[in-house]
Amino acid sequence: MATRIIGALLVRDDDLYVERAVRNVFGFCDELILIDNKSKDGTVPILQRLVADSPIPTTLHRLADAGDSHALVSGYAGEDVWAFGLDGDELYDPQGLIRFRDLLLAGEYAESWSLRGNVLHCVELDEDRGLATGYLSPPAPSITKMFNFRRIVSWDGDDNPERLCDPSGLVFKPGAAEEKYELNKDYSWEESPFRCLHVCFLRRSTRQRTDGPRMNVPDRTAPRRAPVRAFRALREAAGFPPSGKYKDLYRVGDLVTVDVRDMLGTPAMARSA
Repeated sequence: MATRIIGALLVRDDDLYVERAVRNVFGFCDELILIDNKSKDGTVPILQRLVADSPIPTTLHRLADAGDSHALVSGYAGEDVWAFGLDGDELYDPQGLIRFRDLLLAGEYAESWSLRGNVLHCVELDEDRGLATGYLSPPAPSITKMFNFRRIVSWDGDDNPERLCDPSGLVFKPGAAEEKYELNKDYSWEESPFRCLHVCFLRRSTRQRTDGPRMNVPDRTAPRRAPVRAFRALREAAGFPPSGKYKDLYRVGDLVTVDVRDMLGTPAMARSA
């Protein structure tokens, strides 16, 4: 069987950007798994519409526990599959992805386990002008999740917090190593075929009143005392979700402004033959 690219999106209250995030990868993936974790804004109707519009096999799963999402992709272990993890705040360049797809299918990165792409962690977005300001990777960390499942036997950890995010239970085939290739160090932002506008510091939901980073899944699901959980629930209901301190790790290097029009436009629905 030929190489396939399986995309897995996990979202919670991401109705401002999720449609762009998904449509931008229609021309890249062979199959999409859309996963919603208890969204209360307009995310689910958007995902349902995307399933109906999708030019590729696409399924929607609604999970109460984000940790269950890993089981939807772990079964591809050992197959000739690139597993692509996507979040609702990640807008990829659809035209770049078409070039990147050609490289993947040609076996350009077949000896690598994971690939790191170019990322802009965005703190300000001017959609009218197609300009974004933020922190580039490098030197900031890259958050891209692209894994070569052909190189593993299994990925069945006991406590994977969400799909493709925890190395526990990861078993490589004999002779295969946990090697990553950092495209972001070989390509500039302008040249990269694998680049992402990460809008993690912006308002991502109509339920969210202000800009600001939100908690990651492990932070949000960590055990808390009942009064703390109640206070957080009240703030989230009022449109002020608890902030995520983890994302401060992305504030590395100088603030730069780059052209992101390719991420914000309306990409073609299907890839060219």
